[in-house]
Amino acid sequence: MHDDDVALALQALGWILSDEPRAERLLGLTGLAPDELRASLGEQATLAAILSFLTNHENDLLACASALQVPPATIAAAAQRLEGTPA
Repeated sequence: MHDDDVALALQALGWILSDEPRAERLLGLTGLAPDELRASLGEQATLAAILSFLTNHENDLLACASALQVPPATIAAAAQRLEGTPA
């Protein structure tokens, strides 16, 4: 795992959790309970799921990228690396 990808995923998670409906959608799509999410933040699969959640919802991807001041492509590339697929 790249440290930059981990940091980006954690920043993205903070952004996701700042909006309750979006946070509930993340939990619903990942199947994780809040405690499970917290416990698995060190796992590559969880970090990949967080970024994939954004890449699968363009409006969220663009809004998050803007909030974090990174290009959307940076989030997408980090998601691919964490998923283990070539960027």
